[in-house]
Amino acid sequence: MSFLFHPEAEAEFWQAVDYYAQIRPELGHEFAMETYAAIERATEFPEAWSELEDGIRRSLLNRFPYGILYYQKNDGVVFIVAVAHLHRVPDYWRGRYRERE
Repeated sequence: MSFLFHPEAEAEFWQAVDYYAQIRPELGHEFAMETYAAIERATEFPEAWSELEDGIRRSLLNRFPYGILYYQKNDGVVFIVAVAHLHRVPDYWRGRYRERE
């Protein structure tokens, strides 16, 4: 199964990679790998996580305080709404999924 990023979610991903790479170069790579592992879990088992609301689900990263918020489109593609830090402003991403098909 495939996936797509909302443009703002992709920007969040790269900002987090850059942030962790500044702390320690390999940490940015590790964050990216953890993110893609969470995305892979979401694409393999898109209904495995509870709905937060209206079809939006969250796959958590293992080593970092982030979650991948996504929904499954009608064509089966997993659409990533946010790469959200779990201890920051909650629900900032809500307007993004209203753009759904």
